[in-house]
Amino acid sequence: MKVLILAGGMGTRLSEETVLRPKPMIEIGDKPILWHIMKQYSYYGFNEFIILLGYKGYYIKEYFSNYFLHQSDVTFDMASNSMNIHNNKSEPWKVSLIDTGLHSMTGGRIKRVQDYVGNEPFMLTYGDGVSNVDINKLVESHKSANKLVTMTAVQPEGRFGALELDENSAVTEFVEKPKGDGSWINGGFFVCQPEVFNYIEDDTSIFEQTPLRTLANENQINAFQHNGFWKCMDTLRDKQFLESHYQSNEAPWMVWQ
Repeated sequence: MKVLILAGGMGTRLSEETVLRPKPMIEIGDKPILWHIMKQYSYYGFNEFIILLGYKGYYIKEYFSNYFLHQSDVTFDMASNSMNIHNNKSEPWKVSLIDTGLHSMTGGRIKRVQDYVGNEPFMLTYGDGVSNVDINKLVESHKSANKLVTMTAVQPEGRFGALELDENSAVTEFVEKPKGDGSWINGGFFVCQPEVFNYIEDDTSIFEQTPLRTLANENQINAFQHNGFWKCMDTLRDKQFLESHYQSNEAPWMVWQ
């Protein structure tokens, strides 16, 4: 099953970083967040990726064009103008990098790679979110639900601490990072049947709006509820949060370690 990763947005809410590079190439530790996402899928045996490019897509192309070399020990013989590769550490990935337009919306980007996907189920996620969702269980849930889409549903942590008060307005407990308001949101990490392409019209289509709403009205979306770690890197605060977890060796999304 191929894995589609949306990586073409401009990332305006993280402009401190995205003025120079696309958001999926912002590093957590010494690797782009895109690499972290791909490593998770690879851990579960999914190694064929289609990256949906847009804003500064050339940056991602250059990264993967040199990836094999950067993951290897190498000897350059200047006299013979030759190069020998030693001890390569690259993953067994097949990566297709597809330009889906600078201004295309999420649905339009997905529609543009229909020919690369073919008539088979595929996975889909965003290039700025990490999680420890069990991909195998996600796929099993999709197969058993027999619907066109399975969406991972998550409950993100609240941004601020919460106070527990008694009837006399005395503080009885402080909860540092409670789950939001109890609502489930779209956490990405989709599994889709190829019929989903029929719900997308053109480049202006936003996948999360008309296509998903229509599918929901037709009872064609299965929710895979994930109670574990999930974080979307929308802002510099989010980036710093992920970086601090990485540096303290507490990165729950790094299931491959």
